[in-house]
Amino acid sequence: MAAGETQLYAKVSGKLKGRSSPSLLDPLLAMGFPVHTALKALAATGRKTAEEACSWLRCHCDDPSLDDPIPQEYALFLCPTGPLLERLQDFWKESRRQCARNRAHEVFPHVTLCDFFTCEDQKVECLYEALKKAGDRARASFPPALPLALHSSGSYLGFFISDGPADLIREFAMVFASEASVLADCTVKPCTKQLHLTLAHKFYPHHQRTLEQLARAIPPDPSCQWTAALYSRDMRFVHYQTLRALFRYEPQNEDELALSPGDYIFVDPTQQEEASEGWAVGTSQRTGCRGFLPQNYTERASEADTWVKHRTYTFSLAVELSSRKDGEASGRQGGEFAAAQPARSVGTLQTLQAALARRRVLVVRHGERVDQVFGKSWLQQCCTPDGRYHRPDLNFPSSLPRRSSGLKAFENDPPLSSCGVFQARMAGDALQASGIRIAAVFASPALRCVQTAKHILEELQLERRLKIRVEPGIFEWTKWEASKAPPALMTLEELKEAGLSVDTNYRSHPWACASVKRTERRGGGSW
Repeated sequence: MAAGETQLYAKVSGKLKGRSSPSLLDPLLAMGFPVHTALKALAATGRKTAEEACSWLRCHCDDPSLDDPIPQEYALFLCPTGPLLERLQDFWKESRRQCARNRAHEVFPHVTLCDFFTCEDQKVECLYEALKKAGDRARASFPPALPLALHSSGSYLGFFISDGPADLIREFAMVFASEASVLADCTVKPCTKQLHLTLAHKFYPHHQRTLEQLARAIPPDPSCQWTAALYSRDMRFVHYQTLRALFRYEPQNEDELALSPGDYIFVDPTQQEEASEGWAVGTSQRTGCRGFLPQNYTERASEADTWVKHRTYTFSLAVELSSRKDGEASGRQGGEFAAAQPARSVGTLQTLQAALARRRVLVVRHGERVDQVFGKSWLQQCCTPDGRYHRPDLNFPSSLPRRSSGLKAFENDPPLSSCGVFQARMAGDALQASGIRIAAVFASPALRCVQTAKHILEELQLERRLKIRVEPGIFEWTKWEASKAPPALMTLEELKEAGLSVDTNYRSHPWACASVKRTERRGGGSW
């Protein structure tokens, strides 16, 4: 690190005289990592193990900001556990399904105890000490039950905590802020407003009644154990949009970003002018590198998906006493203060395993489509002046099915290429070799998806026994055809005339369009 950067880092971070555990820092220093990057890696991974920090450093070897003196931002939340958490998570899922996404879906169920604040990397362990001291002081007086009162307005829905218990919780937050100031030299602003657990925020007004009905179905749980949880986030991407990679992408140019399934990407919506249609500029959380990425390889993720959990403190005498025995051993490895979640019963596991054994759902992506290979002008390459189809390349289909709307309709509803047909047959061959038994087949109404299902069934030798159920609910019109009108898809009669064995008696369920999880991001799922 250059002399100027060293001075800047020292100005922000202070002297490296932290009280970090040698069992975590020493292995990283022995590998040759500089002390400031080792501390940064430990803070970014929640100071759990040296192995995780080492893996983080190896992934960030090309991160241009690795030496930047930018600390993490931290916040303290009060989080429910057990059955109440499960009910709240069900509400999160159902409210999103029925009323679309709102601001509450960006974060997990929680009560905010303080604003986000910064802490120098070498003083993070002091925050853990502050949390434990504050928890030990508040444990005896912590409310045995937190009564939650539902409150609703035009843009907010949530549970309010009554004044008596709320005062005790705020006192705990103030003790933590005081301890953090002394031990970690942090300025923490504890929450002084009405304590609340947000259920929905900034939603459409016409969804208020539905959200209220879903909220009233959440049963109260006075026996819920509450946990104080310390989280951190990368302060550089607070106002960015978070995307999750669905597929692997290998860069074709040096300014593109490599993607692996599950990667999180930070994208600033206000700085996308240089990206062409269907592309975005983002920064990978896994590697710290910045570049262009195809948007149809990603899906929208929640803001809190990229947050790192550091330590928790559960307000229960029984749990705390039992966790102290394990805490000494787990603490040496960066363990949490709270005890682990109770294991599931044997009967529950057996029931779950039996249910999984009875039924499985296979999701298959469609094969290569013609416009992915030859571009959006592919139809112009295969149309004669008199409006007939000819095959200019062997990767074009040998023929196109007849449709009442004419050849022009294939522009927005393209067929499989010859390679796509081969891919579908290979998938069917692999399923045949695996011995999997297929009971029913559903396909998006997009031509390429019905064709994929057809060729897979042929390889499985099931084309006569199983008919393809065309389900509009699993079709998605996305970035590939942005800013255009929805396509005119082929009718069941036209698909059947084209030799595709579709079930003309199948009728789509009315809830299908809203309930199907949209995993296919390139213009339609398969089956």
